[in-house]
This record gives sequence, structure tokens and C-alpha cells, in this order.
Amino acid sequence: MTDLSPDGSAASRQALHESFESLIEGLQAAEERLRSTDPPLNDADLTDGYRWLFSVLQVGMETQVWADTGRPRMVEIVGPQKKWGGDNSDAFYQFTPIDPARTYRVRGRRGDAAYLSFTVYGGPNDGHYSNRIVGTINDRHLDIADDGTFEFVLSERPHDGDWLALAPDAVCAISRDYLIDPTNGRRAEWSIEAEDPPDHPDDGMDVLTRRFGHVRNWFDEQTLMAPVRVGPPNEIGEPYPVSSVTMGWAAGDAAYAMGGWELDEGEALVIEGRSPVCAFWNLCLWNPFLHTYDYGYEQVTINGGQVAYEPDGSWRIVVAASDPGVPNWISTAGRSSGLLWFRWFLPESTPVRPKADVIPIAEVPRGGHATERP
Repeated sequence: MTDLSPDGSAASRQALHESFESLIEGLQAAEERLRSTDPPLNDADLTDGYRWLFSVLQVGMETQVWADTGRPRMVEIVGPQKKWGGDNSDAFYQFTPIDPARTYRVRGRRGDAAYLSFTVYGGPNDGHYSNRIVGTINDRHLDIADDGTFEFVLSERPHDGDWLALAPDAVCAISRDYLIDPTNGRRAEWSIEAEDPPDHPDDGMDVLTRRFGHVRNWFDEQTLMAPVRVGPPNEIGEPYPVSSVTMGWAAGDAAYAMGGWELDEGEALVIEGRSPVCAFWNLCLWNPFLHTYDYGYEQVTINGGQVAYEPDGSWRIVVAASDPGVPNWISTAGRSSGLLWFRWFLPESTPVRPKADVIPIAEVPRGGHATERP
């Protein structure tokens, strides 16, 4: 039970005050790093950086302070106005804390998701990023009913039906659902419930002090990762699958590739490639803080269900400041440089490295008339 007495420990009160001050100091230190990057950030990226700081802090509060393993809930951690850590316009991500000693039942409804998954992560339980994937279950493994509903159990001991094993270091889980048309499509529904919830929350002064410390760990680790710059520009790295040992909350059944772009006025970056058979893939333009530009106004990402393919199944995507009048254009949103991020879920093979070339916008080749993969 929480101690509600008015004469709480002076030491406990002082510790809580100091943990609060530490959060403010962390925010100020991160803001100073934004203002003193070398080379300096341009105005647009700096503006994004200030928004990003508060997104990171907001997610830290949700995942470290308000999280409750006894009575958990699925919490939105990215969105059009909550950008950080590699967001994109096609997906919905939700977080839940995990206590490996408990048994949980997860229920859901698929909706129009082209791909959905639930991944449990292990590692430190102090606000630092997870360092390994405990296990993943996706829609190819789930027993999904005709009405789109499904359920599975999380526990250390095996259970009948769909089950995901918890390891002693399991600390959290992330749900993912990707839609070809995230604006009009029906997103997946998720809920989680502990089979043996406690009668009372564990929310005393000492608990909040400790959790504020976890938020500071989270905030520092996230903000020290950025800004990210890759080079040379206008190249894409070799695609790679994610192993069970990972930094952060990557999906365990995906392949990724990263690159950067830098264009002068009148130039376009033409990216050509071929995706293996997979559940879903997309390309996102990111700023140095690993978040998308404002996709409420312009198409700054594109997915495999939106791409117009060549007759042989390959594709050509054009990154440019203005519409070149060809299929598969994604806008630079007024930026002169940024990051490129590819992801492929459940690929039959590791994708071949896409090629990228800078050419004048007026010389971008036509093509890509098939609306579906041949």
C-alpha cells in the first residue's frame, strides 16, 4: 500500500526533488547539444529537433513512469505528432511493460493490417534500451479467426494454443501493425491483461523517484544517438536482417537498409531496386533525428502496396523537391538533405542492395505503370 501520511521521510522527499531536477537538467543539456552540433543544423532540422526532444520525453514518461506490469495497457508510442526512433507513416506501434513472473493474455483484431507482430524484448529494466529480442509472434504464426480476432499467452511456462515464451529478463513488448492505406484502413486492435493483477498499484514516493531516474536514462540514451549523419550521400547501404541481439526495439522478422541523400536545386535521386516476396516493405525519408517529415501534407514515404512497378517486377522511386511527373515520387519536403530508410517484413531472402543515382529532375525516366507487383 502507498504511504499517504503527511509526514513522509524528508530524505525521500529530497530524493524525489533531485530526480525531478535531474530530468530538467537532462532536457537542458539535450537542448544545448542541438544548438551546438558540428556542422550546425539547418533551421528546419533544428525545429524538428525541438519537437523531437519532447516526443522522446513524452515516450519516456509513458514507458517508465506510467507503465504498470500488474495492470498493463497498450500505449501509443509513435504517430503523426509523436515522432522519434524511426517512425513511419504506414505503421502503428504500441508498448506494454512486461513482468516475466506474470502470465498475460493478449487479444486483438487484425483489421486491414498487411503485417502485424508482437515482439518481447529483454535487457536492463532501468530505462536503458533493450539489448535483445526474447521472442516474436506475427500474423503468419497466429491462429486468426474468420472475424479477424486472435489471442495468445505470454508466460514462462508453456500454454496450449498460441504462446510466446517469456525469459527472466523480459521487460517490455511492442506491437506493430502495418497498413497499405493507413489513412483509410482499419488499424489492428490490441489489448493485454495480466491473469493475476495486484489489488493495489506500486506507486509510492520511492517508486516515482526511481522511475524518474529511469526516464533520465531513457532520455539521455535516446538524445545522445542523434543527430545521425551517414555518408557518402546518395548511396544506400547493404540490406541486413536483424539478429536476436539488437540495440533497441527493432523487429525480429525484418530486414533493413539505410542511406542518405543530398540534392541541389533541380536534382532528383533515382533509386532502383527489386524487393523479395515479403509481407510488407516501405521507404521513408528521415531527418537527422530518425523521424519522418510531416506526412499529413506531402508524401514523404512510400510502401510496396503504393508503388507502381516495372513490367519485370522491379521498381524505380524518385526523391525530389518537386513532382517530376512520374510514378513513385516522394517529396523532400523542402529539405536539401536527409536520411533514407528501407524495411522489409518477412522477406523470403535478404533484399538486394538498391542502386541510387543523382540526375536532373527533367531527365527522370518514365515507367512504372503497373499498380501491383507483376
